[in-house]
Amino acid sequence: MNLEELRREIDRVDEALLDLYNERLSYVRKVGELKHRTGAPIYRPEREQEILDRLKRINRVKGGLLTDDAIDALYLELFAVARNYELPERVAFLGPEASFTHQAAESKFGAMSSYIPIHTIKGVFREVARGKAKFGVVPIENSFNGIVSDTISCLSDYDLKIIAEVIVEIHHVFATKAEDLKQIKRIYSKDIAFGQCSQFLEDFGLDEVEQIPVESTAKAAQLAAKDPEAAAICAEVASRLYKLPMMFRNIEDEGNNRTRFFIVSDFENAPSGNDKTTILVRLSNRPGALVEFLLDFKEAQIGLTKIKSHIVGGHSIFFIEFDGHREDEKIKRIFEKHQESIKFLGSYVKEADDV
Repeated sequence: MNLEELRREIDRVDEALLDLYNERLSYVRKVGELKHRTGAPIYRPEREQEILDRLKRINRVKGGLLTDDAIDALYLELFAVARNYELPERVAFLGPEASFTHQAAESKFGAMSSYIPIHTIKGVFREVARGKAKFGVVPIENSFNGIVSDTISCLSDYDLKIIAEVIVEIHHVFATKAEDLKQIKRIYSKDIAFGQCSQFLEDFGLDEVEQIPVESTAKAAQLAAKDPEAAAICAEVASRLYKLPMMFRNIEDEGNNRTRFFIVSDFENAPSGNDKTTILVRLSNRPGALVEFLLDFKEAQIGLTKIKSHIVGGHSIFFIEFDGHREDEKIKRIFEKHQESIKFLGSYVKEADDV
């Protein structure tokens, strides 16, 4: 085939895909009508994960060219289009726009959803609890900085459930409208980002350029977009939002910086077969209380994945995560035995990797 013939074949496939997308949306509309009558939530992470897993298995058997990551990228955006077609939902996230939390939200809800940047973690919880937003996206832990205390405090204070987790690789880009590094007179970024990218700055002779700390890397991109002699160290999503060309990607000194985010809402997930459960536990202040509590997990052969102590309202509590769903029989028995001590925060599809 020559180039023109190949292009005609691609056009033919695109038209066939368009027809199939529209056919899929016709069924989505019927599903939406049923959910509207029953009050069922539009977003079902466990159902989406089931679809993705099935498609990846089929693709491997057929020897398809798509990678697992490519299938995720294509279908997560398709799911987002479908959800907004069924019933547009607002997503609150810890702002500002173009932050890594915004990136985490977009990875689950797609580019078409309605996003509301909120200045504080408590504000995100408050707006979801009030019904101003259906979903909230907040950070829970970073591989370098540990657990986010404000998120645990809000999980304790508000009656919302964790319905999904998102793990984002934290990468910085160097973005500028300048054509040459020698033209750059100023670099904007959040103060901590300068330290995280110090080796890059030194290697390219930028460590002597004026460094201007601002409140966020998103703000840095916004300022650099207006200044042809400036650059920003920021997230890729920020450079796209403010149309600031990227000169270098992945400029951070350490390549294993990851942040985990929770998506919270007002409903609970059904079991998916690959779940994690998160709880808060308040125990009596006596020696051995935690050991006795954890022995029940050992006897039930439930794998614990995280235990962190935390102070809420002057009282010590434990943030605990383990494999399985609340509806699993062996987990239900533990909940019944310790119902006075446990606050259930959510059972949700487990990400492949943790922070």
